[in-house]
Amino acid sequence: MNNPISVAESPRPAFAAEAETLFNAFVQSQPDLEFLDAVIPDLCGALRGKRFPIGEAAHLFSHGMAIPHSIYLMDAHGEMTNAFGRGFSDGDPDGTAWPLPGTLSRVAAEGPPRAQMLMSLRDAAGVPDPGEPRAVLERVLARFTDLGLVPVTALELEFYLLDRDRLDHRAPQPPLDPRSGARERAVSVFGLDDLDRYEAFLSALAAAARKQGVPLSAASKEYAAGQFEANLKHQKDARFAADHATFLKQVVKEAARSVGFDATFMAKPYEERAGNGLHIHLSILDRNGGNIFAGADATGSEQLRHAIGGMQVLMPESMAIFAPNQNSYRRFQPDLFAPVNRSWGINNRSAGMRVPAGPHASRRIEHRASGADANPYLALAAVLAATHHGLLKKLDPGEPAKGNVSREPDRALPFTIDDALAKLAKAETLPAYFGARTLELYRETKRIETERLRRAIPPAEYDYYL
Repeated sequence: MNNPISVAESPRPAFAAEAETLFNAFVQSQPDLEFLDAVIPDLCGALRGKRFPIGEAAHLFSHGMAIPHSIYLMDAHGEMTNAFGRGFSDGDPDGTAWPLPGTLSRVAAEGPPRAQMLMSLRDAAGVPDPGEPRAVLERVLARFTDLGLVPVTALELEFYLLDRDRLDHRAPQPPLDPRSGARERAVSVFGLDDLDRYEAFLSALAAAARKQGVPLSAASKEYAAGQFEANLKHQKDARFAADHATFLKQVVKEAARSVGFDATFMAKPYEERAGNGLHIHLSILDRNGGNIFAGADATGSEQLRHAIGGMQVLMPESMAIFAPNQNSYRRFQPDLFAPVNRSWGINNRSAGMRVPAGPHASRRIEHRASGADANPYLALAAVLAATHHGLLKKLDPGEPAKGNVSREPDRALPFTIDDALAKLAKAETLPAYFGARTLELYRETKRIETERLRRAIPPAEYDYYL
């Protein structure tokens, strides 16, 4: 499916003028800046782009930035996939990327002071590239605007701190206790002593988040040795919620480096320990600012039930978004806080969709299927698409689950990347929200990535067969 790409320069969009005004004020208020990074998140969620001396950045607002359309289609290793002939086969043509207002911030990193802002790659008609994850989220949000509804979202990311020294075959190992120097091994969830022991990292994280404008609301010790979670504040613009999650990965890794650790958002870095999740919290406001999920009791409203019904229906065809690679599916195991079915529950973390405790007026849904390796824009777009679908169709999710439901795998869900991509290929609802071309490009990019990974001989094969 080799669709031709328009190579003519895209016209200057109206939003570039707003971005320019904000940039000029930003530079005046922070005269020490030396560089500006023009940033594009790809389909894997990795940040790519170009770095400009601050004095050369003005042309971005008048002429845009030339960059190839294939920028979105890199695999997780950073190599071009040439999906559907986009890349090597078509001469790798450039498009024009334009700065997005509201996305400018300082970068919390070592080296000369610099800022960054997100860019949107457009064709000659001014339409975003189909591979652009943020544009996918915008299209889904437009469906809610048509209904007079505003999703309010916040994302939580789990991650591991790692020792910089790896084991054989580059396998990771937990960090050394900053106090005792002993290797971390114990399970300890919500341990305040753990937060004290890693105070240097957590202080560096808070400082980096403030500097970069990432609204960190809390950090906590997670289940496994060296595992933590960072929570972000709720946003009435879901685009910014996904921006914050994307940049949170930046600041976590920078904070970890600054105190001598590495950090990873890999879904399952250890065979025997809990995986890293991306938890999406969602409520929806009506035209009067009321939460449509609020009800008379902890179960919430009928609209909340309809939203969960939509999440259940779309989860099988969305799993390749929530779990984007071969490693992602190792996370789905009993009693390790990753859902293995489409159950929902009230204040029940074993379920895939949890309705947290709290005041009725603040009722929300926590969607727990995504791994921390998922693209935040696409994962949030999939959850919102499912919510919209459930509200429109008034879908019934059944009764809430009670007790531990993490040992009952749902056969309708794919639990390998191959099965998930096959489900995505046959998706009936998600293409209407994401765009069929976008899903084709995503699926092909991930298929090629998976094939490349399988060509590599894993160390265990030498142990078994050499």
